[in-house]
Amino acid sequence: MTDARLATEAPPWASIIPPHELALYAHAGFGNSSAPPKRPALLVVDVQYRSVGRVRAPIEESIKQYPTSCGEFGWRAIPHIARLIQAFRAKGLPVIYPHVAPKKAHDGQRFAEKVPAIMGIPLDGYEFVEECAPQEGDILLPKHHASAFFGTPLASYLTTLRVDGLVMAGTTTSGCIRASVIDGSSFGYPIMVPYDAVFDRSQTSHAVNLFDMNSKYADVMKTDDVLALI
Repeated sequence: MTDARLATEAPPWASIIPPHELALYAHAGFGNSSAPPKRPALLVVDVQYRSVGRVRAPIEESIKQYPTSCGEFGWRAIPHIARLIQAFRAKGLPVIYPHVAPKKAHDGQRFAEKVPAIMGIPLDGYEFVEECAPQEGDILLPKHHASAFFGTPLASYLTTLRVDGLVMAGTTTSGCIRASVIDGSSFGYPIMVPYDAVFDRSQTSHAVNLFDMNSKYADVMKTDDVLALI
């Protein structure tokens, strides 16, 4: 982001992407900002205990309980996600929870071949993290694939709610967030991704995917800046 309205703090990819590549993208005209939406919806993606663990712990410990956990990287994002939820509810803006549905034998076959551990997550891992849990009036959207749009009625909800943009929070940056951002962009929605309110098990993958999304599909910024724009 180069928008003068926003903070100048270096984004997560600043120390990952080589300067000559950053310059190349800028010279080619990638990464321009979109006008902020007037009626955005907040998508809280997969903020379940299977994604962070039951207690704040290093990822090496957390994956012993849930192999899909991002450990402390997820817990760092939880307060920012909670702030976004509170702000959207206060403004009467839609809060939607695309979330991982419990896996069955016929679900996610291709992904399960790559990551067999997803089929053995205990049912309590699918519960929402208390600090970010849905309330009455929020929309719950179980999904069986990475994108919040694929095989779900999300697009219909957004039309009915007269939504003109999206804010994506949750996990993982390189998986379900990225897939949902690309599909949302394909539907024509301007999208904001608060980089401190999304998380991943790999910090390198987190940073690189944020850079790529900011270059092509979304406006990536801090939670504070998202809140200022809405």
